[in-house]
Amino acid sequence: MGDPLFAHGLTLAVVIIVIVKVLVAFVALLVSVLLLIWAERKVISDMQNRIGPDRAGPWGILQSLADGIKLFFKEDLLPEQADRRVFRLAPYLSAVPAFLIFAIVPVGGVVTILGHTTELQVADPPIGILFVLAMSSVSVYGVMLAGWSSGSKYPLLGSVRASAQMVSYEAAMGLSIAAVVLITGSLSTREIVADQSRHLYSLVPDWNVLRLGIVPFLIFLVAVTAELNRPPFDLVEAEQELVGGFHTEYSSVRFALFFLAEFMNTITMSAVVVTLFFGGPDGPAPHFVRWLWPILWFLGKTVVFLFGYVWLRATLPRLRYDQLMDLGWKALIPLSLAWLLVVGGMLVSVYWGLAIIGGFLLVALALSRSMTVGRASGDQPPASGSPPPPAAIPVVVDAQERSGAP
Repeated sequence: MGDPLFAHGLTLAVVIIVIVKVLVAFVALLVSVLLLIWAERKVISDMQNRIGPDRAGPWGILQSLADGIKLFFKEDLLPEQADRRVFRLAPYLSAVPAFLIFAIVPVGGVVTILGHTTELQVADPPIGILFVLAMSSVSVYGVMLAGWSSGSKYPLLGSVRASAQMVSYEAAMGLSIAAVVLITGSLSTREIVADQSRHLYSLVPDWNVLRLGIVPFLIFLVAVTAELNRPPFDLVEAEQELVGGFHTEYSSVRFALFFLAEFMNTITMSAVVVTLFFGGPDGPAPHFVRWLWPILWFLGKTVVFLFGYVWLRATLPRLRYDQLMDLGWKALIPLSLAWLLVVGGMLVSVYWGLAIIGGFLLVALALSRSMTVGRASGDQPPASGSPPPPAAIPVVVDAQERSGAP
């Protein structure tokens, strides 16, 4: 499909429009981060019957800006044992991929600027989904290198947790995205949105969340939450045992960049969820101000997911690390792989899809039965007549040996 802005070549006006789109997207994302931090603090305070920020500006809406200014003027510390270059580079490796992912998300339809028609999207590469996967993998390097380069054990443990968590949930997230690519036949985010613009029986939107049977959406949502280190998957910065996690040795602007990256990633991945499964900016558009309605639909859908993330933070306790690993390896990856095969079978024939579902059910029943029998046999007492287990042999230590005397 491609952006119609480049249909007639690269001119000065085209370059200016591209620069304006980049600046507008960057400023909009930064302002959205400030508003999200304020909204999260206010919503959680309401849920916990507290007031929340109420001093800086009306309803405390300028509190995030005040915190940012305070962090900007704080002293920038550099640990003596730190790797200086990597220590300084790590925060940017976390923040930059978040903006790059948002750059390929369509936030609206098409508009005309300076006589040129362009999409409300910074870039629409033909391999946009692969770019999302690549950038989500790169962002974890910021956390890993921050912990490793700090020269301290607690940040190092946080970075090791981050790498294990990323590996555990990246596969499930990729398989759920593969189901979307399989049913839409494109890697372009704009074409994925266009493929969901149809309506079933002129009433129900033909969104991928319905076409794929909801399961890939749920898998993607859980995997993305773990990738973002949001509760209940925030074991990377578990302050109970890691002080502050990977960012313990950071201060000032670099400390703020990590939290900027976290909230920016939350907004970006919520926008990606809307794009992949809920039609992006597609929705009913009245005849007046038609270019504005897709933006409003996109914002409305994204805000719903952002509120969901805030709700999760206020509600769920942090998982144990073994629960985190079990959910990723034993549940999400097998389920996402099985559902991808079901989607492929359904695209070939409904009978193939039903046969695959039946086969998976039989395998699941056989595995469940074998595990039940194994647990039951392990819990049974030894049969009568069998020799008793050997008793522990008491060890008698002479008083002379305890004293160490010859």
